[in-house]
Amino acid sequence: MTIKTTTHLNFRGDARAALAFYQHVFGGELTAITYADARAVTDPAEGDQVIWGQVASADGFHVMAFDVPAAREWTPGTIPFFVSVRGDDADTLTVYWEKLAEGATVVQPLGPSGFSPLYGMIRDRFGVTWVIDLQVAYPV
Repeated sequence: MTIKTTTHLNFRGDARAALAFYQHVFGGELTAITYADARAVTDPAEGDQVIWGQVASADGFHVMAFDVPAAREWTPGTIPFFVSVRGDDADTLTVYWEKLAEGATVVQPLGPSGFSPLYGMIRDRFGVTWVIDLQVAYPV
């Protein structure tokens, strides 16, 4: 058996826009099913919000998202998680960084760190904190 983990992001009304933005950054196919599509509308004002959505690319990027309905308690918290994007191509990682930077707050500028020749942290315009780093072999 193999197992795969996927980051699942929760929003309040911004899931579709966030998924579209992540598709812009990483490419891939965006799928979004609304509460109306799923016949699960509890508040007519939320019928067009996303009950299940994802962006998946051929190179392995995969993120899921949905809009938490107003009837359900939801507090995004203070950096409750990071989404880590690690790869072995500095140029591609830099392109991802530049696209994520659109409307974002840079927490740690992209550059060398003590554990990677290319590392950075950015909080995107949706409040999601991303860590971008070049994967290197660590001493054992």
